[in-house]
Amino acid sequence: MSLSTVDIQALKDTHRRTWASGDYARIAELVTDVGERVVERAGVRRGSEVLDVAAGTGNASIPAARAGARVTATDLTPELFTTGRRRASEAGVEIEWLAADAEDLPFDAERFDYVVSSLGVQFAPRHEVVAGELVRVCRSGGTIALGNWAADGYIGRFWTIIGPYLPPPPDYASPPANWGRAEHVERLFAEYPVEVTSERCVLEFDAASPAAFIDTLADYYGPLLQARNKLTASGRWDALRDELIALSNDMNAAGDDHFRAPSEYLVTLARKRK
Repeated sequence: MSLSTVDIQALKDTHRRTWASGDYARIAELVTDVGERVVERAGVRRGSEVLDVAAGTGNASIPAARAGARVTATDLTPELFTTGRRRASEAGVEIEWLAADAEDLPFDAERFDYVVSSLGVQFAPRHEVVAGELVRVCRSGGTIALGNWAADGYIGRFWTIIGPYLPPPPDYASPPANWGRAEHVERLFAEYPVEVTSERCVLEFDAASPAAFIDTLADYYGPLLQARNKLTASGRWDALRDELIALSNDMNAAGDDHFRAPSEYLVTLARKRK
């Protein structure tokens, strides 16, 4: 392998360990509405073939299967599939689960009628490579449907605060929040035969207090859990926690000690021309 390939693989190994840490299933339960909205907007039909990229525990896979589609769920972190299979069983649907990299999908060209992702593909480092793969495996006349956190919404601002506390990403890695900018997504798909539209949607987070919400994320959400572990050792965790709580207070729409924060996300449809 070339040095660049070694570097990229090392980054992906780190990503896999990060998402496998904590208990992402607990976090996924907070954002199921995004997967439901993505599948609804895609218009998934009974009998169609659906690929869920960076599927996690199945937030888009399960509603697609409930719509009567044949669903293949892929993720770089197969440790998440145990919970995904349990959730699918509880929903009474069958899904094929397959470990796969969003930047190198192991499928023939034009294999799927729908290619979907709910809060997943934005974490792959090379956005241009991912966009090309999504288009490649989507059939002519098919639809790519993505839900990604808006860069200027609550979670997008959350990432902006965390960034300076962590080592800078490599030059080839694009910020995840860029998938939440319509103009960035349009540029990613500009060279392909697709018609792109985007809409902003809102999900509300709810907790006993802003501090309780941040502490829940630090306990269960892999990226913040890993950040807490590293920053605690250097004495910087309290500063980051205080900043995240301040953001949560600023975004709090509850009007009392309770916490209710709207977080915007971008739903993008890229319909592939016949």
